[in-house]
Amino acid sequence: MTGVYERALGEAAADLHPKVRERYDLDADDGVVCVGRGEMDITRGTLVLPALYAMTTQNMLFPESGTDVPFSVTTTAYTTAAGHEAMTTRRAFDFGDTTRVFDSLTVWDADAERLLDFLGTRGRVASELRPRVEDGALVVAGGRQWARLGNRYVPLPGPLAADVEVRDRYDESDERYHVTATVENGVVGHMLGYRGTFTQEQTDGDGTPDDLRIVRDLDRLPPR
Repeated sequence: MTGVYERALGEAAADLHPKVRERYDLDADDGVVCVGRGEMDITRGTLVLPALYAMTTQNMLFPESGTDVPFSVTTTAYTTAAGHEAMTTRRAFDFGDTTRVFDSLTVWDADAERLLDFLGTRGRVASELRPRVEDGALVVAGGRQWARLGNRYVPLPGPLAADVEVRDRYDESDERYHVTATVENGVVGHMLGYRGTFTQEQTDGDGTPDDLRIVRDLDRLPPR
């Protein structure tokens, strides 16, 4: 199988811990849905609270914080209507009185040989992704970013862009995945971060569930 991250990493994918590679090598034709469950410690900045509240309507970032927050992450791969290999990641954080969802669609741009991320159920923000392998862990940093307005892409200047890094590793000692994610901005500082562990199960299916086929109108990709 070859997933979108393996296409971006190339030969470096062989250096991933086998469990991490298993988690990210979902093929668009395999019909597998992966579900991880665990707990997260979540922090958020105070200067961006209005923006974080607004993002909840798009299933993006959110304003809540807490410790040992029940968490689930669902991933599945498929081919979009426009013919792009893609992987949906749906993260759900249970705060008791409310559940926040953070969706993203990761797309392999075969023409430009790059990985792109579309944030939120409608993909209003797009970002280049720069994955690398460190000691068996997958580390993903963000690159250029755009606001997506229909089929138009407006570059986000430095003050509006976010610095993103996600680190995903597997620990043999507790047989759990460990993830750390941070979102920072050069003007307002810390926006959101979460850190925690989870276990994962794979289920064979008859294709990607309809509700996980997000960002449906993805006809054009950002400029190179």
